[in-house]
Amino acid sequence: MTMNTVRTMRSATHIAFDPFTPDTLLRLGSTTVVQALDRLVIGPCRPDPAEHARVRLSWWHSTEGWDQLYSPDIRWEPPVVVWVSASIVERVNLWRVCDWLRRIGLAHQDVFVLDFERIRPRGTPKEPLPPFDCTSSVSDHPDEILLERLAAAEPWPSARYDRAVSLWDEYVDPDPSRFIQSCVQGVEGFSELGPLWRFLSSLFPIKTDEGTLRLSRLDELLFTILSDQWLTPVAVLAHKSEAGVELRQWLSCTGDLFLEDRLAQWARHGSGAVARAAGQRPDREMVSSVYGLTDVGKRFRDSGLPQLSDAPALPIGGIEAYAPSSPWVLAKGGLVRL
Repeated sequence: MTMNTVRTMRSATHIAFDPFTPDTLLRLGSTTVVQALDRLVIGPCRPDPAEHARVRLSWWHSTEGWDQLYSPDIRWEPPVVVWVSASIVERVNLWRVCDWLRRIGLAHQDVFVLDFERIRPRGTPKEPLPPFDCTSSVSDHPDEILLERLAAAEPWPSARYDRAVSLWDEYVDPDPSRFIQSCVQGVEGFSELGPLWRFLSSLFPIKTDEGTLRLSRLDELLFTILSDQWLTPVAVLAHKSEAGVELRQWLSCTGDLFLEDRLAQWARHGSGAVARAAGQRPDREMVSSVYGLTDVGKRFRDSGLPQLSDAPALPIGGIEAYAPSSPWVLAKGGLVRL
């Protein structure tokens, strides 16, 4: 494809994975942009599109989602251009898109995946980048780069497209063995698997060499920041500590509202590890409640969990962390069944 075909490609159906890229594409002349905006690195995912859409809306406590991929109003006519950054959040969405386009009958030759490398967004502090990327956007790149990539776009080879579909199948499988193997061994053309596994592994409880069951790294960070003093989710998020810095890196993948959800899940759980009280602003998210760590929570943090059911379950892809019915724990770099 050459620059002479850019005008034709602007009339294609474009898919974007973040809130900023659609405006950029529309400004450059695209007429149809589909937003596939969902943070699939957290919460349940299902192989059937209708069931997937249902469980995602339930997970986000919403009746009307912002993810347009399965919308019946979209006319999927080739060519389709998929704009994807290095963000692991977008990469998982890319696998889902490849699966969906195949389901509706589009050949891989009609799909042009524009794959952008990680760069530091303009105006950000020159600090070390997190070990995984959840904040990149195609819109971080200059317009001229976007147009050059579009002009040079070619369909992925059939084998690479097949691998993307297979990764989605593995990710939504209730048995994570194949997906973990792909993450650990690597898959050609999908360098996001290593950073993605580093993030996902932080969500599972840990079984030590001595057999002790420990909190997941994410929950450990929460329990390190929480104390006898009441804290709003905003205060937890902004905590000035090493744990606070690390927590903010993890939450860059899930979104801030997940923090409030996770604290509320702990507060509702029967173990009594986290206490909750009404905040001063009941009408505002992230400050409507305050949370504190109980003596039970301190024991969980310092000595470990007696059993999986002592923590609220957390769905991830096709499985759940902390669920006795899905007893997968992190041990020696991989997931094993208790």
